[in-house]
Amino acid sequence: MRQSSHELVVATPEQGLHDCTEAVTRWVGESGIATGLLTLFVRHTSCSLLIQENAAPAARRDLERYFASVAPESRGYEHDDEGPDDMPAHLRAALTATSLSIPVANGRPVLGTWQGIYLFEHRRAAHRRRIALHLIGD
Repeated sequence: MRQSSHELVVATPEQGLHDCTEAVTRWVGESGIATGLLTLFVRHTSCSLLIQENAAPAARRDLERYFASVAPESRGYEHDDEGPDDMPAHLRAALTATSLSIPVANGRPVLGTWQGIYLFEHRRAAHRRRIALHLIGD
């Protein structure tokens, strides 16, 4: 049994879903671990991780609009230390996930045909988000 870890930095120029699939897949392939379990953990409280549709951009746009309606910026939130998108970003992150577990087989994450790994940026401003990757296996 072997382990490997890495930090992936994702520059998010704006709010929305940012595809990380290629970078994650490349790192898994370079790790030399063919079979195992990959864990991803985003180290922030105003973004999240999702496995989502990777072929139809409309599906991602609909998802983004849905979360904007569930946690809108127009509410009078008490927590607004970093602006009007601060608390809605925390709410959106709370409704999604900060970590993912993905099986690895043949040196690749086991994803469905239409699945991609996304960092879901909930803030409007550009950020550099850090995702901890950990892979355990043979």
